[in-house]
Amino acid sequence: MRTVLAILILFFSVILPAFSQGEIDDQEKIFYRNERTFGVVISTNGFGGSYRYAKRLDARKKFIYEIDFHHIKHEKEYRVTFSSNQQFGSSFVFGKKNSLFSLQGGIGLQKELFRKEDKGSISIRYFYSFGLSVGFEKPIYYDVITYDSTGIQHRERMKFEDQTHILYVEKKAPFYVGMEEIKIVPGAYGKFGFTFEFGKSDKLFSAIETGIALNAYIRKISIMANEHNHWIFPAFFLSYRFGKVIDAQFINEPSKIDKILTD
Repeated sequence: MRTVLAILILFFSVILPAFSQGEIDDQEKIFYRNERTFGVVISTNGFGGSYRYAKRLDARKKFIYEIDFHHIKHEKEYRVTFSSNQQFGSSFVFGKKNSLFSLQGGIGLQKELFRKEDKGSISIRYFYSFGLSVGFEKPIYYDVITYDSTGIQHRERMKFEDQTHILYVEKKAPFYVGMEEIKIVPGAYGKFGFTFEFGKSDKLFSAIETGIALNAYIRKISIMANEHNHWIFPAFFLSYRFGKVIDAQFINEPSKIDKILTD
């Protein structure tokens, strides 16, 4: 959460004013356009990536198709490190039973509020989208230290149990362990946000997006070994989007652009 807030403060206080001080744009202007973009996303409950295709409807609106993939974390996750005889192992989230990954696919609408006029200026849009979300609940295994009745030490690989003591967990097992036990949980998602496009080239797409997102599943996801698990996951997100403009139509006469925008 603090990371997202810090980036937002940096963007609105430093980066945004810098880009808004533009110079006269003498390149051939693209008016109608479709877009293919990719995004790198961080949020208050995880991180991920996305692909979006935006198809023009009119001068200001686009219909969007998107696919997202995210790792969703529990708000009670805290990393610890096993230690024994001054030797430190790898860090892990104590008490975590499952990892949650979300594959989302949906549709939406994007509308431009302010158009870029100069090089380095910013186009501002809002968007919303919704669709289906498939959750992948993957169990986590740990390498733990146990002792038999004779006091001999053994290392075993097992899932986290409520009675597992922190001193007996050495490290988390490799990611591939437990892949065959993944459970699929159907759900849905929705997003609303704003896009700040700042690229200097009309043929390439560079933008920062921020907004809110909500994932909901048909049952609680057992991420942690406690009763504080959820089936709804709200979050604030921040993403960097990049890509290119496709199927563009160029208009060089400002009077024609103004006429279409006001129709």
